[in-house]
Amino acid sequence: MKLDDDIDRILSRDAEIVPSSGFASSVMDAVRQEASAPPAIPFPWKRALLGVIVAVVAFASAVILGFDQLVGAITVPLVPALEKWLDTAVKSPLTPASGWIVLAVLLTLLSMNLSMRFVSRKSGH
Repeated sequence: MKLDDDIDRILSRDAEIVPSSGFASSVMDAVRQEASAPPAIPFPWKRALLGVIVAVVAFASAVILGFDQLVGAITVPLVPALEKWLDTAVKSPLTPASGWIVLAVLLTLLSMNLSMRFVSRKSGH
């Protein structure tokens, strides 16, 4: 039981812990600096919602069309106009992927245009 006695002796000491000089003032300076910082800019969820909805619809359409081409039959019918447009985009005469490339470029340009409009409105130009 020598080990237990040594551990008890070491743990029973009441050694006073003294912080280094300047510790309290440096902590208070950091607290004051953090308190004086401006609040974080909130994320514009309302503006991002449209892009998220478009992305979800595009992803779901791509998955459904990919599944349709893989299996050959689909159980969930698409809106006829959307199905015709996506079918035309996929079966472009240039290359099989050119319709998707055009769609990606158009979505990119649209999102950049909307972003630039929101930024210019915020900055006052």
